[in-house]
Amino acid sequence: MRVAVDAMGGDHAPGEIVKGAIMAVEKSPELEVTLVGAEEAILRSTTQKINSSRIRIMHTDEAIGNDEDPGLAIRRKKKASMVAAMQLVRSGQADAVVSAGNTGALMAGGLLFLGRIPGIKRPALLTVIPTFEGGGIVVLDVGANMDAKADHMIQYALMGNIYASQVLGKKNPRVGLLNVGSEQNKGNQQVKLAYGLLGEHLNNFVGNVEPKEMFQNKADVLVCDGFVGNVLLKTIEGVSRDIFALLKEEIKKDIKARLASTLLLSVFRRVRTSLDDSEHGGALLIGVKGVCIKCHGSSQGKAISQAIFRQAMVTVNNKTNEKIAETLRLSKLKG
Repeated sequence: MRVAVDAMGGDHAPGEIVKGAIMAVEKSPELEVTLVGAEEAILRSTTQKINSSRIRIMHTDEAIGNDEDPGLAIRRKKKASMVAAMQLVRSGQADAVVSAGNTGALMAGGLLFLGRIPGIKRPALLTVIPTFEGGGIVVLDVGANMDAKADHMIQYALMGNIYASQVLGKKNPRVGLLNVGSEQNKGNQQVKLAYGLLGEHLNNFVGNVEPKEMFQNKADVLVCDGFVGNVLLKTIEGVSRDIFALLKEEIKKDIKARLASTLLLSVFRRVRTSLDDSEHGGALLIGVKGVCIKCHGSSQGKAISQAIFRQAMVTVNNKTNEKIAETLRLSKLKG
């Protein structure tokens, strides 16, 4: 299993990226990682010993910044760490690519260098959002396409269904459509059209799901356009972070609360772990040839490690892309 990692992408690159790669290699004896980026900066960023037999460095001088125009950067910076990592997948020298860098550049590069799975009209960013009951809910699209047509959404549902089944191990995953109400006539025109198509083509479609219901085990896969999905994802991240921060500050103010918190520490830790988005690593750019994982720009070692170990490796091993292509070939949903 060979994974190319963009060592220069993200707010904490290359230190946390390297840390995550080392953690992932320690978890799996079959994993080989290529860290793509400035060799001197990579070596200087860590005091940990890099296992040279299963972690190698591919030196490149350039990197794509978060403030750069995605389309221009991906075409002009031919030696950028992100581009070089994708080229390893394209040439068959790596099975997957992982990056916490510029989201737009990663999506543009995925289309330009890897191409779409036959039949897929629009690839989507897929992520797993933790739920209170554990296991998580698959949500797509969370930012690849701000607007989506009804036929795009049904392809999202198909891909999300395969991911939930093959990667997360959910049996006959239930697919829901994210909407402002549960009634069939709710939403804008595209969502109403999508409702009809999903009901027609999927036996496991459970109808509209409101945002407030997504943590209540109403569905295993939740479909939406990229604008709605991205707003939803960032809202959840912000609320989760701020609630724990507020709780911590309030406990500090009250001596009785501080005493009680020591007794509840194990409970707090379990709740935080169950809602920790870093457990799932990042978002999969699903629908392109080759496995391409986008980690959050602020990702640290644990998230990078999980993106490699729990997403990239499992997606490759389960031949998810091949199953998507085969399902499309046999269905009436060809692009």
